[in-house]
Amino acid sequence: MSFVLDQVRRIDAQLDRVQLASLLLTPATTSPTTSSQASPDDEDDDDDDDLPKPSPRLLALQTSIRGLTPSLGSDRRALLSPAQIAVFLSALSSHPTATAVAAPLAVTEEPERPSSKEPYETELEWLLVSKATAQTYGYVLGTILGHTVAIADDLWYWDEILGSRRWSAVYGVQISPWQFWEWGAMVWEDVKARGGGGAGFGVTGARRDAADSSLGKRWREFYGLVRRVVRERSVREVRRRVLSPVTRLRGEVRRKQAVLRGVRLRNANALGVLLGEGLANESVHGEGLGSTSTTTAADVQERWKMSVARNVALMEAVLVKANDQETAVEKFDAAVAELTDEDPLYGAEVYEQSDVESGGGGGVSVSPQAVAERLTRVLALAIPQYDAAVSLAVREHGKPSRLVRYWLPVTVGILSSSTVLRILVNRQAEIVQWIEDFGSTVIDFWSNWVVEPTRKVIQTIRHDEGSEVSIMSKRSLQGDRDSLERMVVDFAIENPAISTGTSAPLTEAQISDIRLKVREGDLTPVLKAYEHDLASPLLSTVRGNLLRTLLIQIQKTKVDVEIAMGGIDALLKSQELVFGFVGLTPGILVTYFGLHYLRANLSSKRGSRAAGEQGKMMRQVRNIDRILTHSEPTEFGELCYKDQGLLLCEVHVLREAAEKSMPGRVFREFGEDVEELCDVRVGVGRQKAAAARVRWAYARYLS
Repeated sequence: MSFVLDQVRRIDAQLDRVQLASLLLTPATTSPTTSSQASPDDEDDDDDDDLPKPSPRLLALQTSIRGLTPSLGSDRRALLSPAQIAVFLSALSSHPTATAVAAPLAVTEEPERPSSKEPYETELEWLLVSKATAQTYGYVLGTILGHTVAIADDLWYWDEILGSRRWSAVYGVQISPWQFWEWGAMVWEDVKARGGGGAGFGVTGARRDAADSSLGKRWREFYGLVRRVVRERSVREVRRRVLSPVTRLRGEVRRKQAVLRGVRLRNANALGVLLGEGLANESVHGEGLGSTSTTTAADVQERWKMSVARNVALMEAVLVKANDQETAVEKFDAAVAELTDEDPLYGAEVYEQSDVESGGGGGVSVSPQAVAERLTRVLALAIPQYDAAVSLAVREHGKPSRLVRYWLPVTVGILSSSTVLRILVNRQAEIVQWIEDFGSTVIDFWSNWVVEPTRKVIQTIRHDEGSEVSIMSKRSLQGDRDSLERMVVDFAIENPAISTGTSAPLTEAQISDIRLKVREGDLTPVLKAYEHDLASPLLSTVRGNLLRTLLIQIQKTKVDVEIAMGGIDALLKSQELVFGFVGLTPGILVTYFGLHYLRANLSSKRGSRAAGEQGKMMRQVRNIDRILTHSEPTEFGELCYKDQGLLLCEVHVLREAAEKSMPGRVFREFGEDVEELCDVRVGVGRQKAAAARVRWAYARYLS
């Protein structure tokens, strides 16, 4: 409804500007009724009390005008309902609570005579009627637009049914109970028409026949009549039986589609007429509510009053012809024009108070009360009649109700509910245990594979010594190296001949040199003794140092292994954070995909709705392009009223879908482009260029 709200707010702003300009020309006079109502006590008040006080009628008019002004904050309160508009219009009546429903149009052949009302009060009356007309205009636009969009949805539903024979068969199953009921009702009506539904077959007649012992005979006659009627109807439908049931259903669907298309095109034509000839066009391009730069304020003041009167007659004519099923779509514009030409309100002229007092002017004049009476008739009769007619057509030819579409699964669910409930009750303990096990599994997984690895990673980042990755103890290598050093030094001291070649004891310098070589991995004294003992291994094993040298070499091998392990340990410590994240990754991945799966399933409606909105936007852009491409412009290069109405419907749906899927700033820019797309007065060429700009500028949100 955003397009309609924009139109109503624009019209209301134009009315406020025009009214402000007209009030500057109105002399500030005191109402006679106000002066006469002043009491003697008021003369003794302060200077502020000497000012004229507004009469109750002026206060009521001002209150109604404020109530009819569309709200800028809330879209829901911007458009009023017909009942609310009628209540505010009642301020024009002498009895505020009374509203005229079908009062005759107060149009006279002579200008009205001067009344006791001051000009300011007359201007307020016209402003009240104008704002009520703008509200009614918006409500009529919104009503027709809503019905047209809803009919498009019904047509899409029938396209889905016709697009697949399987769905056509499903539709046949859905409506089968109602078809059987209608067939039975027709058989019963035929039986009653042949005299089989009289009182003789009622309960009272059955009791009487039972007393007369003739009940069986009469019921046999009744059943025979029913069988004869059924047989005759079956003979009548022999030709229909040549076609399959699915084919007959598809033919019925096509007939419903044809009716709905006619209603939709008629509504689209009505929208086009209201947009092309109504207040929306005049507030932007027309002269009725246009700029006052080239005309005097008095001319503008008269012009907008005439425009309001014409639009009331136009709305009534459009609603009347939209309800007329016999009016062809191609002749809709001509039918509305013919109806408005015969309407005295459409061609009425509005005279100002000064013209009346001077006696100038002739022809037809109209008062704000007359316009209000006709507007009340539109609110009370024309709109409800149109709404009822379109709703009836949609109810008869639109998609079936939810009861018809879902009676089969609902019936199956109700019949199987007892079995499902019994299974749940019998396996209640198992289900509870399964839920508890599932919950404990999830909690343990979260604690062991997510929380604990995360804690370790945090400790690693903070250089917590207790969390360091290590494959060997810190002092193990140092102890083994010291032990190896002592073993080699002791062996060299006890066997100096092997180290120095003499039997003299080793000096401190030689011992220090041996210690240094051992730290570097040089075991020359031990290896020399080992080589000497290998010459006679058995004797060296018993009397020599072969076993000792072997054990020293084993200790050397142990130290070498620990040195290698120390390098690996240093490498692990340098990459400790990497290993921490590696340990955390499985838990994070499982948690992420699990949550993503749950979110995708729990919010599948939201995702499908977003995808559906994008698909809807693409379809609407396609429909807009088709309307602009296949349209036949008028001699002024503009769309005809029918195409204009269809374009508005498609743009309305596109704008609603875009509002749900676009960011705020992008949507505001999109609204500017769409508004240019709806502006029929710019011509079909610029509208096509605007449609192309919408396609490439917002392609990200359309696909």
